[in-house]
Amino acid sequence: MDVLELGLAGKVAIVTGGSEGLGRACVERFARSGAKVAVCARRKDVLERAVDEIQKKVGGDILAMAADVTNNAEVEAFVAATVAQFGGVDILVNNAGTSSAAGFEQVDDAAWMYDFDSKVMGAIRFCRLVIPHMKRRGGGRIINVTTVGGKAPAARSLPTSMSRAAGINLTKSLAHEYASDRILVNTICLGLVKSAQHERRAKGDLDAHYREIAEKRKLPLGRFGEAHEFADLVAFLASERAAYITGTAINFDGGITAAV
Repeated sequence: MDVLELGLAGKVAIVTGGSEGLGRACVERFARSGAKVAVCARRKDVLERAVDEIQKKVGGDILAMAADVTNNAEVEAFVAATVAQFGGVDILVNNAGTSSAAGFEQVDDAAWMYDFDSKVMGAIRFCRLVIPHMKRRGGGRIINVTTVGGKAPAARSLPTSMSRAAGINLTKSLAHEYASDRILVNTICLGLVKSAQHERRAKGDLDAHYREIAEKRKLPLGRFGEAHEFADLVAFLASERAAYITGTAINFDGGITAAV
């Protein structure tokens, strides 16, 4: 049987928000594929523990550094450390940011500003810093993690549905602007996927929590997505196998969203 070789060995990948859940799954997937990985998150202890566990499991050359994507100085220091250690950047996964959803009248200015700063401006800060390095290397891949709510917002889904819509727009804008530089930019729009956020919200049995929500929401595939399935999609988009894909917003949602 033919093997889908992704050619990620030796590539340099940055993953933001990589200490838990989906981000951590991406770090592990890249490390297993032979990529050099730079990963940041806000909590140093959680990040270092995650990286230690990944290296014990699959090995890999991983740089871990605490950084808050809302802090420009910390972002600059992290990217500079990545380039100093690995010589450049080939792949950027903008994954940082937690879901925040409430009714419009319950969202104050501070919540609006933080949501946009962490999700939209966080991605912008990283893109602005890594694109020059990608240009020098003859191309690159940027994968922005958003949600299906950015396409089809539900009631009481603010501010996240609005900031994720901005992330989808950013993806398309950058894809157009940097196509001639062979920098491909795509976004993965998440639906219901197993994550650390869901683990913290669950009361009691986690599997029962996932089953209950899947039944309540009438998920077409009948289950939540797995973190490793998400990481496989990220790895594919980061690879040469996806060399003709840019400016896309891919629904990773088990078929639940009406929006195409």
